[in-house]
Amino acid sequence: MNAVAHPDARPDLHRPGVGAVLVSTWRVGTPERQRAAVEAVRKAWESRAWPDLGLLSYSVLAGTDGDTLLHYSQWTEQQAYDDFVRTYRDDRNAEIDAAVPGIERVELRRYGPIHRSTARGATSTGELPGVVVIVEADFDPADAGRREEWVDGVFAALDEDAATRPVPGGISGQFHLSTDGGRVLNYAEWESERAHEKWLADDAPLSEAWARVQHHPALTGGRVRRYAPALSLSAGA
Repeated sequence: MNAVAHPDARPDLHRPGVGAVLVSTWRVGTPERQRAAVEAVRKAWESRAWPDLGLLSYSVLAGTDGDTLLHYSQWTEQQAYDDFVRTYRDDRNAEIDAAVPGIERVELRRYGPIHRSTARGATSTGELPGVVVIVEADFDPADAGRREEWVDGVFAALDEDAATRPVPGGISGQFHLSTDGGRVLNYAEWESERAHEKWLADDAPLSEAWARVQHHPALTGGRVRRYAPALSLSAGA
């Protein structure tokens, strides 16, 4: 089986069988190098047989900062990724690095499957996402059990928003818990970057419910970055 690119460059976020999600960040420097790196990834993967080791999908998103790439891959289990690294990763990375020298591989995080998810399309007009907002919330691993409490607080704030003012342009949100106990990742789809900017500029994120989220006692830090879907691959028939 060869790799097949999805026309809308999106993974199936709720596909069955996902037991692990790997998320990594690359820094490439410029929008031109972002595009070149995505194309190099596509060529390296489409020219080889799909690694039948529990990899369900592999997606790349291009940061709106013009510098970064986010890699989001779905696996049947964590061990499947380790088997891939041992057997298949190096030659692909070597080809990509030859095409785009100087890529900085910043971070790799391991997550479990989706912990909680917003109802897809609840506030959307039916458009495909133009941007994916990645929210990373950091915790002391000693407080790993409080991450679920924080996620529940986010949902309480979203429910409050839904009761008082729908969020225009918001499509869906998927919350993952890292296996090391130190992070929550929200993979949130929005119709456009402008829609997300408008929501941030509104007073809703400053409500009491959102204040409890932002000032949760176990929260040690966090960041928000926006990405455009660029490439999503899975095994062909």
